Amino acid sequence: QVQLVESGGGLVQAGDSLRLSCVASGTTFSRYVMGWFRQAPGKERDFVATISHSGRNTNYADSVKGRFTITRDNAKNTVFLQMNSLKPEDTGVYYCAAGGTYSSGSSVYDYWGQGTQVTVSS
Repeated sequence: QVQLVESGGGLVQAGDSLRLSCVASGTTFSRYVMGWFRQAPGKERDFVATISHSGRNTNYADSVKGRFTITRDNAKNTVFLQMNSLKPEDTGVYYCAAGGTYSSGSSVYDYWGQGTQVTVSS
């Protein structure tokens, strides 16, 4: 059983930065591709970023390219999402996910955290 716990969300102003963390337990972390997704109120859960097992490969949604950076520390079982130049449209609940396939599709991720709220005011 894989447990994922996100942290680092909060209320910030447009242009600010936040760093989200997701710690995994109950597994060999390096076996999994890790992803970040977000869900705005009344909308579906959308892909944000993904990172390969080793961390060498990353992929981002067009809406966050150049502003967000996903990294991982396999020794600490942790994946990060550095979010810079935040915009009000970045508001939502951010979820980390673990899966076996390097993909932007949510269906390939087997394990999900509970989410952390990010609110960006204008």
